[in-house]
Amino acid sequence: MQDDFFKYQAQTTPHPLAIEISHAQGSYIFDIDNKKYLDFVAGVSANSLGHNPIEVKKAIHEQLDKYTHVMVYGEFIQQPQVALCKALAKNSPEELKSVYLTNSGAEAVEGALKLAKRATGRYEVIAARKAYHGNTQGAMSVSGVESQNNAFRPLIPGTKFIEFNNFEDLDKITTKTAAVILETIQGGAGFIVPKNNYLQRVKDRCIEVGALLILDEIQPGIGRTGSFWGFQNYDVVPDIIITGKGLGGGMPIGAFIAAPTTMKLLSNHPKLGHITTFGGHPVIAAAGLATITKITTSELIPAALEKEQLIRDVLIHDSILEIRGKGLMLALIVESAELASKIILKCLDKGLILFWLLFEGSAIRITPPLTISAQELTAGCNIILDVLEELN
Repeated sequence: MQDDFFKYQAQTTPHPLAIEISHAQGSYIFDIDNKKYLDFVAGVSANSLGHNPIEVKKAIHEQLDKYTHVMVYGEFIQQPQVALCKALAKNSPEELKSVYLTNSGAEAVEGALKLAKRATGRYEVIAARKAYHGNTQGAMSVSGVESQNNAFRPLIPGTKFIEFNNFEDLDKITTKTAAVILETIQGGAGFIVPKNNYLQRVKDRCIEVGALLILDEIQPGIGRTGSFWGFQNYDVVPDIIITGKGLGGGMPIGAFIAAPTTMKLLSNHPKLGHITTFGGHPVIAAAGLATITKITTSELIPAALEKEQLIRDVLIHDSILEIRGKGLMLALIVESAELASKIILKCLDKGLILFWLLFEGSAIRITPPLTISAQELTAGCNIILDVLEELN
């Protein structure tokens, strides 16, 4: 299988971890030798309810028995789609009640950018340096890391970049700006949280100049940071929300959410302003609804903050310079990228899955399932501490 993996499957890096998976359950992944790995990554923040959650499995099986794909998005009334959109609207700010379901977070980014241009009649977009919004060309155009983008230029023109948490840069948002797109918490940059009411200041500036604020909630949303949406921690309401990853409970999904009067602009002048064949796939939508239902009817959202505190209390070591992020979206910062890689790989040998961040080499990702237990968190943190002692 490993030979075929490298021979036939396109690779994303020169050195993938290449663990051959047998099965996964709860907070654990098992390889073909039945070695058990405690998962502190959750498919990069995607497996909100852990692996193979019973609620999601049940919803998938029930929908499979009814129908799968029947028509391109938006033409037929399909109960799973409507129910998921209603659930997302119910958990969103009052003015943001229209939901467009997509296949991925990156596709949701594309739709949100198009919607902002359509709503304002402008084309300039302001994004943050070291942002990551996905790997489609539109999403890359608003991702501010030139080492990633340079090989694929020209990208979509009209993007200007500002520094996250830099108030002086807000003057770059002008009457030419269609939208400002920001991650509520910067992911690839190192889990940078907004400070000093930064997001509200950006929103105020957008109101001043008639631009829209798009907040990318693909990682911090769906309960991961101690509220349903990450921006609810920072007392700001965007004009467009982007979501994905954790929404599907391990299944591929995305969505963008806006006011009905704004979203309606995609249906006229031109018609089919945004269209998708498989967006809102009924099986995936059923999985998404099951995920939201479980998260919002349990204690998983407030527990994310309790589990954050547990991690901060246990992971105290001279080699850990800082723990960034919020809830169960955390990054350990160590002194070098070399040390971070050693820690990640040695922990993997000991049965703990950690991972890198895209643009901050000295960071180590900790984004476990929301369902992870305190005992499992403590066990994983102790593995990290043991590895740090070995490396000292």
